[in-house]
Amino acid sequence: MQASGLIRGVLILVIVLLLVMIGGMVALGLAIRDTAQTAMAPIQQANEQIGQIRTQVSEFMNPTPTIIPDPITIVREVRSLARLETIQYNVEKVITAETGQGRFAVLFGDRLLFVAHGTVIAGVDLAQVDTDDIWWEGDVLHVRLPEAEVFVATLDNDVSYVYDRDTGLLARGEMDLETQARRAAEEEILKAALEDQILLQARQNAELFLGQFLRSLGHADVVFESSPAP
Repeated sequence: MQASGLIRGVLILVIVLLLVMIGGMVALGLAIRDTAQTAMAPIQQANEQIGQIRTQVSEFMNPTPTIIPDPITIVREVRSLARLETIQYNVEKVITAETGQGRFAVLFGDRLLFVAHGTVIAGVDLAQVDTDDIWWEGDVLHVRLPEAEVFVATLDNDVSYVYDRDTGLLARGEMDLETQARRAAEEEILKAALEDQILLQARQNAELFLGQFLRSLGHADVVFESSPAP
């Protein structure tokens, strides 16, 4: 009995390490992508400088603000992640933002129609899984997963745009109105995903993926729990 308990304890530890490794591999892939983008940054900056030289005469005749990023990048913090992303929503939302509407809207009103495209990604953080979250009951392996959470909820600025804008004769048409529309769009995109049960689907997908993975290791009976292990 002691030998059997020891073997099961070792198996639990191995499973925990494998789960963390899965999330680690996902994080490693993202880190490699970010590193490649960082490595290309100096080349892109050099191309920008060449372009600035070619258009120097034009800029002198029509001066415009110039923004030059510092080529030195300082990494403030590096953290290991073991997030298992299990679902992604691509959401489109139309936002109407307006100010100064009413009797004098033709003079002071400002109204725009913003078409927002955003992405919401959810999953489970396997770094939260510990040895206490995996236990045996007879021949059944029980695994307690953390609650699903939203990892990313952001606008895709490449495809989001102002479709139409109506500015009064005396209105200044400030960019603050568009900023507010973008902020509202992010909130609405996240709200839409949550209302469509993205967290529930993320949890179900995580159980499906990890269940197949654990069964491939020879564990025929796997049960996922939401409550603490006994």
